[in-house]
Amino acid sequence: MLDSNVPPSILGVIPARFASTRFPGKPVAILAGKPLIQHVWERASQSKYLSRLVVATDDDRIASAARSFGAQVAMTRSDHASGTDRAAEVADSTDANIIVNIQGDEPLIDPDAIDAALLTLLDDPNCQMASLKRRITDDREIHNPNVVKVVTASSGDALYFSRSPIPFQRGQSAGYFKHIGLYVYRRDLLLSYSSLPVGPLEKAECLEQLRALENGIPIRVAETGYDTIGVDTPEDLAAVERIFASSISLSQPNENDG
Repeated sequence: MLDSNVPPSILGVIPARFASTRFPGKPVAILAGKPLIQHVWERASQSKYLSRLVVATDDDRIASAARSFGAQVAMTRSDHASGTDRAAEVADSTDANIIVNIQGDEPLIDPDAIDAALLTLLDDPNCQMASLKRRITDDREIHNPNVVKVVTASSGDALYFSRSPIPFQRGQSAGYFKHIGLYVYRRDLLLSYSSLPVGPLEKAECLEQLRALENGIPIRVAETGYDTIGVDTPEDLAAVERIFASSISLSQPNENDG
């Protein structure tokens, strides 16, 4: 349970689990001298709109690491099928009316992207769920099934998400958009999400967000310039480590300057 005397209205949740098939212990793996989860926490903490931010985990090792750098921790059940379910358990212990599910393996997450997704709900009281998209500029991503594509209506609501290239470009190019897997929910929807029927499209694509569309729930998708860089394997961690090293190098003053 979340220990708090001041219930937040906008809650950020970073689900984190130790048992990962491709990278066990990923949240506490060291990146640029800090646990991976600490980078996510520090960047998400810069959001202008979050009332509170918590790490949600069922593992004492992750909880201990998170508390060591001052994060608030919510201990959750170990039988959750997804980060969405873990975020819902945390939300159920507060009276937050908007919840942001923040991926725990994106150490370079942009706090402005979190705010962009949040603003879609804050600006429209009828909007129940929101996410993000980014225009694809690297053609290799178009046919990569690990890069989820999204098409949206003029309203900004998602029409479909797919691992395949959508839309099919028969005539003039409409461009492709990559789905950024950050989600914002109103409380009632998040708490009921796991009980929604799983449809054939979700099963075929293995994309949990299709559950909302198959059950008639619109997802508003805001455009962002932020590109997700997730860490799924030790090799990904090494690649992000190089990005950190490069940014530090560029920020160092040139000895010949001045």
